[in-house]
Amino acid sequence: MRKNNPARIAVSGSLAYDLIMDFPGKFSDHVLPEAIHNLNLSFFLSSSRQSFGGTAGNIAYNLALLKERPIILGVVGSDFLAYQDWLRGQPIDFSRVKITPTERTAAAYIITDRKDNQIAAYYPGPRPKDYVRQISKDLKNIDLAIIAPDDKDRMLAYAAVYQKNKVPYIFDPGQAVIAFSAPELRRAVTGAKILIGNDYEIKLIIKKLKISLTALIKTLEILVITKGDQGSEIYQGAKKITIRSAQPRNTSDPTGAGDAYRAGLIKGLINGYNLKACGQLAALAAVYTVEKFGTQTHKFTIAEFKRRYQKNFREKLEF
Repeated sequence: MRKNNPARIAVSGSLAYDLIMDFPGKFSDHVLPEAIHNLNLSFFLSSSRQSFGGTAGNIAYNLALLKERPIILGVVGSDFLAYQDWLRGQPIDFSRVKITPTERTAAAYIITDRKDNQIAAYYPGPRPKDYVRQISKDLKNIDLAIIAPDDKDRMLAYAAVYQKNKVPYIFDPGQAVIAFSAPELRRAVTGAKILIGNDYEIKLIIKKLKISLTALIKTLEILVITKGDQGSEIYQGAKKITIRSAQPRNTSDPTGAGDAYRAGLIKGLINGYNLKACGQLAALAAVYTVEKFGTQTHKFTIAEFKRRYQKNFREKLEF
């Protein structure tokens, strides 16, 4: 897919401040099934840290580590200055990010237990109605786009623009899938080059669309199902490719691993790799995030990444 010029990669999604907290126990030990109708819980946490996050920010950050210069699309609030200063230090184009001075930037509050289960609350931030229309002229000559979880109406607007301009895009509804009606979901999925989600999210999509996994695969060029430390599965027509997870040095914090996976997948696709190599590259990108507390706190060099790829998958990776 890559041309002689640098790839134009559009990353839309949320830009958010993440407050990531660790609970040293298990959520399941404190939930009484017989009292689920009257839930009232408090968790004493072992650590808490605010970091820069959001699906668009996380994906773009990992693409920057992989030596791409993605274009971020998104809407933020008046308190975006600290995040903006951070982005200035990365090879990321954030010139199309819209600042809404009367509102605050999105925020995520995430508690992770020692089994890597998570409870999250999310404030979505500003929702201007004309943002996608304002930037639509910039979305014509894009090599590959990803529509990551964000305001539902913006996600649908991106899909419509990409379909009109014949821009290949990855549709990644994530936790936003519950906001879509079946017709809306079908419209966004049908035009996508790739649909990606974790096992639970894909099951929700299948349920909403009232089809089988086999039928869903037939409507898509490529389907990617991630399964955490169990790896991932990539479907293309009748072909199923099983990708095992890369080996982490530790498991500090799983938050953001899915976004890093998507960045690795995009890097592989842009470079024209086969789907197995794309999945393995994605799996390795994800593991770096798991090893650090926060979603944009890890780093690696390309030389280090290549060495670790060969160690994990017994294959050479050429960038």
